[in-house]
Amino acid sequence: MRCNYEDLTRQNRRPIIEPRGLSRTEAAEYIGVSPSLFDEMVKDGRMPSPIRINSRTVWDRKQLDEAFEALKDQPEENPWDDDNDH
Repeated sequence: MRCNYEDLTRQNRRPIIEPRGLSRTEAAEYIGVSPSLFDEMVKDGRMPSPIRINSRTVWDRKQLDEAFEALKDQPEENPWDDDNDH
């Protein structure tokens, strides 16, 4: 009986479990922005507030997904479009 290395490594791999709760930096990275921009987005309501689990502060991945989808529906503000400068 031949032993196939690929089969062994497949058998020994554990499934990757992606966490439901993300830290501030993980949540920012997840949606593709810097932590400071993520903080602004939480403050102005574009991103959800965190959840406290004992001493941890985490963001729910599903809520982040919903908030990210909602960004598509918001008009983008462009400072160059400000009519006050004319």
